[in-house]
Amino acid sequence: MKIIDWYILKRYLTTFVALLLMFIPIGIIVNLSEKIDDIKENEVPIEEVLVFYGNFTIYFANLLFPIFLFLSIIWFTSKLANNTEIIAILSSGISFSRFLRPYLIGATLVCGIALMFTMYLVPNASQGFNEFKYQYFKKGKQSQETQNVYRQVNDNEFIFATNFQTSTGTARNFTLEHFEGQEMTFKISASRLKFNAKDSTYTLNNFEKRTINEREDVIERQSSLDTILPFEFGELTPVEYIAETLDYGELKDFITTEKRRGSANISSYQIVAYKRWSVPVSAFILTIIAVSVSAMKRRGGMGANLAIGIVIAFAFIFLDKVFGTIAEKSTFSPLIAVWFSNILFGLLAIYLLIKAKR
Repeated sequence: MKIIDWYILKRYLTTFVALLLMFIPIGIIVNLSEKIDDIKENEVPIEEVLVFYGNFTIYFANLLFPIFLFLSIIWFTSKLANNTEIIAILSSGISFSRFLRPYLIGATLVCGIALMFTMYLVPNASQGFNEFKYQYFKKGKQSQETQNVYRQVNDNEFIFATNFQTSTGTARNFTLEHFEGQEMTFKISASRLKFNAKDSTYTLNNFEKRTINEREDVIERQSSLDTILPFEFGELTPVEYIAETLDYGELKDFITTEKRRGSANISSYQIVAYKRWSVPVSAFILTIIAVSVSAMKRRGGMGANLAIGIVIAFAFIFLDKVFGTIAEKSTFSPLIAVWFSNILFGLLAIYLLIKAKR
């Protein structure tokens, strides 16, 4: 690498890190100012608060790093342009593509680090962050009622329940159907299901079991029955942030299991999995857009470049959120929803790059 490469790469990385170090404390202060009353009310130990904000730092940085990277590149590249350094570089015979090389090297480094973070480190931080938040700030709100739960719990058995509540360990109108091949052999039903955490058994009220035979069915009834059932109660309705807390290998296995069970939240889990790849890749796209926008010396100076950059950044976030929500609430493909922003802004990056070269 030549001196010019080291010069630009150093500015690339230092400006990005400086922006992170500047905004993360602001995020912590804003969050702390909102939660300080809850922390005092719940008498949270200072050690847990420090661990929470350590996890918050990783969670916050991962969430907004593409935007921080984008704005930091616009900032220092605009300074190079205003100081006519870019004109001097290009006038020396270096092509715009060659000028872009240290930026792409920087994007590769950031992308590699971000990939490692999103695959393994961020899930651990996300688990600690969410568990603390629900324990002290939301006080168990993750255990909301689910109206209908339909699952395949193993190769032979399916269950259905209504008014399913993880907080109380109860469900209404419970049924379990057992199949051998394509034939149902028996069906269990109960008006109320109660999970007993002490011994991992279940209490079935108004229990009925119908065993299906060739000639006639055999029906057994009891007002109440304690028994063991072939599923874990908490796994039937995983908490809303479960996918965020799993590393990539665990997340893939989890999605496979949830697909087999017929989970209604499978789109949300797939969105999390696809974003593990799409967010780091966005570093390349946003780098090219930022350089193409800010390498030109404008009449408005750095302010004009930052204004353009902020508009593009918010458009990127807006489209990402909109399509993610559409995929969660409909049958729209999660893969397209997650990658749509990258594809659209990738095309924009190509257009701006060609324009900048001219």
